[in-house]
Formats: sequence, C-alpha cells, structure tokens
Amino acid sequence: MADNKVIAVTGASRGIGSGIVAELAARGHTVGCLSRKGQGPEDREVAGSLIHVACDMEDEGQIAAAVNTLAERAGRIDVLVNNAGLHLEGVSAEVSKADFERVLATNITGPFLACREVYPHMVANGGGLIINIGSFFDRLGAKRNLAYNCTKSALGALTRTLAVEWARDKIRVLDLAPGFVATDLNAEYMANDSFKEFVRRRIPVGHAASIDEVARLIAVLVAEDLPSLTGETIFMDGGQNINQ
Repeated sequence: MADNKVIAVTGASRGIGSGIVAELAARGHTVGCLSRKGQGPEDREVAGSLIHVACDMEDEGQIAAAVNTLAERAGRIDVLVNNAGLHLEGVSAEVSKADFERVLATNITGPFLACREVYPHMVANGGGLIINIGSFFDRLGAKRNLAYNCTKSALGALTRTLAVEWARDKIRVLDLAPGFVATDLNAEYMANDSFKEFVRRRIPVGHAASIDEVARLIAVLVAEDLPSLTGETIFMDGGQNINQ
C-alpha cells in the first residue's frame, strides 16, 4: 500500500470515529468519512483531505453505494476502519427482539457488509487492511449488555474468518478491542464517583483509554507493513480483562 492511503472510516462524525479521522488526516491520508449525516467530525476541527459520504450502517444499499462512491472519488480504497456501533443497555430478560436485532444490524451485519463491499476494491489494489473496532466486552459476561456483548464477540469471529479466507489476496483483518474509552458521550458517567472507584479497583493502569490512544494505534497499524499480523484481536483496556 502507498504511504498516503485512502481510508474509509464508518461512524466518523463523533466519539472514537471523529478522533480516528482527525489522526489519520493529520498524517496525510485521505479519509472517507462515512456517517448517517454524510459528514465528518462534528466535535472537532479537522485539517486534511476528507471525503464525506452518507452511510447508514443498517442499510445494505447505502453501505454498497458509500463504498463505491468513495472508491470512485478517491480512486481506490486501501483501508477500512469499521468503527460505527450501537450500544443499547437493558436487563436481558426484558430486551425486545427489535432492539436486539437493531444492535446486531449496526454492530455485526453492517461491518460484514462493509467488508464484503470493500473486498473487490482491495483485491484490485493488490491488498489492503481492515480494522474492526471491537470491545473487551467480547470476552466478558457484562450484565445488561447482552446484544452488545454478542455483537463484539461475533466481530472477533468475523475478523478471524475473513483473515484466513482473504490472506491469499493480501488483505489483513484485525480486531481492535478497547476497554472503557473517555468520550464526550460518556463524560458524565465517567465523572461519577462510583465509576472512578471502579476504575481504581479494576483497571491496572488506573484510567480509561483516551480517544487519542485508540486513534494513534490505528494510525500505527495503517502505517506499518506487517504481513503476518492478521486475524488477531488486540485488546486495549489497561489490563482490565486479565485483572483477577
């Protein structure tokens, strides 16, 4: 892949996605900002080359159209970052079928479709990189998070399967699984004294990850040519999931 790459980022408008876009654009990459509103980061100023494309991750047709539009406008797609996600919390015995299926549609069906649609473009380029944004919840039995947990576990399986199947095409597939990440969307919750105490007890490094940390790791994975690194889930949770 070229040094300056064309990178599609789903869920690009806020939170972790916004930070990923900013970091990649600052490093000289062309970033396709795929979001429901068809715009880039809403919560920060971003300098660099951005292409805005409307994309609802629950809509198969929009996903296909967005990938093709980006490829046409940029000339190619080198990297896909499947970041868009939905988190609906609730008691498992009371979760509705509609809510469960909506989380599945956004968190696993959407990423699968994005991978499928970007595949021929990467084959035409002679290879590529897909980074799925998972969660350390994929190996936890976190209460009140049934649908979310299921989708993040499934994303790891999707990553492993595609990595094996597409290795012959020089397409690498990784699952980056953060723990708690401080964003504007959860700032009030993370400022709560009970959560701060939880962090002190459960996260060995003593703090939640920052958006900047996640974005910089993605930038490193994009920049480095590491042919043997594929199919893996990379946990970035301050050691929480291994802390007994």
